[in-house]
Amino acid sequence: MPYTTADGRQQLLDTVAQAADALGAALAALSEAYEQLDENSAGAVEEQLFRPVQTAYGRAKRAHAGFAARHDLQGRAFEQAGLGAPSHGVKGFLDSAVQAIGEADRLLATLQDSMLPVEVGDAELRGELEQIRSLLDGLSTRTRGIVRTFGR
Repeated sequence: MPYTTADGRQQLLDTVAQAADALGAALAALSEAYEQLDENSAGAVEEQLFRPVQTAYGRAKRAHAGFAARHDLQGRAFEQAGLGAPSHGVKGFLDSAVQAIGEADRLLATLQDSMLPVEVGDAELRGELEQIRSLLDGLSTRTRGIVRTFGR
């Protein structure tokens, strides 16, 4: 079914927003895990996981706002993701972060694999999507590595 340029741009914008929401959920989970860890482990989570996700989240929000402004679309504000119950524990929060990071990466990969960013997007957005995905590359593996060190 053919779509209009406006429909395609809105779909593209909505997908970037969904990815940003997933990254916001990952940040919330990482923050909760951080609060439950000792100083050394918390430092590792902050350096290896939180900072790259925070940077990717900021870039996703910026990409969303910039694309909306460049194409006269309605942007949106991003709310802080809800925090989970402390009973999930560090492993539960890190598992949630891995799932959210994977969801964001999947959304962006699907978007990049489609022709939407080429057909109705712009070069700036395509570059931003690539940067965000490069920040996410390997984070799930690093998170699982940190989880394996607990209890040793």
